[in-house]
Amino acid sequence: MRPTVATVHLDRLRDNVQWIKSQLNPRVSLMAVVKADGYGHGAEPVARTALEAGAQSLGVALVEEGIALRDRGIRAPILVLGQIPLRQIDDAVQSDLDMVVFDARTFDQAVMAGKKSGKPVRMHIKIDTGMGRIGLKAEDFDEHWLERLRHPEIMFQGLMTHFANADARDHRGTTRQVSRFLDVIEKCRRGGMDPPWVHAANSAATLRLPGTHFNLVRVGIAMYGLEAYEGMPSPLKPVLELNSEVVFVKEVGKGFPVGYGSTYVTPEPMKIATVPIGYADGYRRGLSNRASVLIRGRSYPVIGRISMDQLSVGVGLEDELRVGDKVVLIGEQEEQSISADQLAGLLGTIGYEIVTGLSPRIPRVYGN
Repeated sequence: MRPTVATVHLDRLRDNVQWIKSQLNPRVSLMAVVKADGYGHGAEPVARTALEAGAQSLGVALVEEGIALRDRGIRAPILVLGQIPLRQIDDAVQSDLDMVVFDARTFDQAVMAGKKSGKPVRMHIKIDTGMGRIGLKAEDFDEHWLERLRHPEIMFQGLMTHFANADARDHRGTTRQVSRFLDVIEKCRRGGMDPPWVHAANSAATLRLPGTHFNLVRVGIAMYGLEAYEGMPSPLKPVLELNSEVVFVKEVGKGFPVGYGSTYVTPEPMKIATVPIGYADGYRRGLSNRASVLIRGRSYPVIGRISMDQLSVGVGLEDELRVGDKVVLIGEQEEQSISADQLAGLLGTIGYEIVTGLSPRIPRVYGN
């Protein structure tokens, strides 16, 4: 195995899910979102651990993500949160995947797939209450949709929406979305259609807006221990660590150029340590001359441009350093720590992008 590895602490994931569950009303179910290969952590081990910890269902983005979990023997309900291409509807029904539907063409194709397979089509209707992406506009949910949902091939499983600003300090946008969603829920119930599951809350809303829980919440980033909003509760611990090793050390004098474009020139005599990780691994080039790593419990700067497969670290001449020393890029070492959220801050992005962007060529090692 190469020196660069991502260690996924499943015990922390288990603790995070159990803590989130403890914050919910017992009547509220938890869906663990494991799309994008479990946010870069590994979909199958994350899914199994989350289910063992109390999640009742799983959320994915793509049909193939759901099928991969089914092929690995996971039988819990799996909801495909994204739009399903018409050519994949048969596969979704055959694999007993719940589907999100919000247009007549997809609905009709799903009915045909149900008839062909002899299986009920498990369906959640998505309402766009203000996100502006996929979803049926609230005002367009009418008697025609109620009639569709009475079709004998359809097992109406849920009514859902998605919040655009649940992580913001100002909750007025979310309040408006909830109001629109409540109108649709009432319309649905007046029409005699009362779905088993009503859901809207993402991680941020789950942790800070209990009035949005209905009877199911969809938790993604929070269970991985990353920030869903500023000031998120501290009991949640980052699940993933990213480590490598020093593979080469050399001493250089003042004025020595480092990396492509010579964007860093040593201001004094120093050591340069080479670490075998680069932007092809998902350690972003934008972190060049900005990020730091931990070696022997101390923080050292990444110097020069990050290459496809390697980066350089600047170390003082007096500092002890050897080939084989552990390098922490995300995680803790002695009293120091670096989080995915901190790296995201340097790039002007979010922790989601850091962990989901870690390349499959980095081995994932699982610890309990």
